[in-house]
Amino acid sequence: MTIKRVAIIHGPNLDMLGTREPGVYGRKTLDEINADIAAEARILGVEAEFFQSNSEGDLVDRIHACLGTVDGIVLNAGAYTHYSIAIRDAISAIGLPVVEVHLSNVHARESFRRESVLAPVCVGQICGFGPRSYLLGLRALAGAPTER
Repeated sequence: MTIKRVAIIHGPNLDMLGTREPGVYGRKTLDEINADIAAEARILGVEAEFFQSNSEGDLVDRIHACLGTVDGIVLNAGAYTHYSIAIRDAISAIGLPVVEVHLSNVHARESFRRESVLAPVCVGQICGFGPRSYLLGLRALAGAPTER
């Protein structure tokens, strides 16, 4: 499958980036991260669309809306990663490749953050590279080398 259009979906609290725990999540705002992703998408010849919500139901609705409109998803489900069966089922239902991303290394943090109920239905998981996690996820979906 050729990836031409990708949805970038940000979950809860990511609208607070830049001020929220900068020691963990960095100082870049969500708008700055989205601008970096959009620039990378242009280099890769991919169209990126962006969505953020703090609501689980809105995230499920957006994932459903991706069916027939995009070729893949880069998803940072935030805390929903660890317990949202609804998001997991939405990913399974649409049959699109989804890359799970996280800014921090969830495996080096609290034990409850190490479990992802989404990972088994995603094509991969990238974490711990700060905002570059999104770029690596986008490159992985687009079939590009992860380094230039």
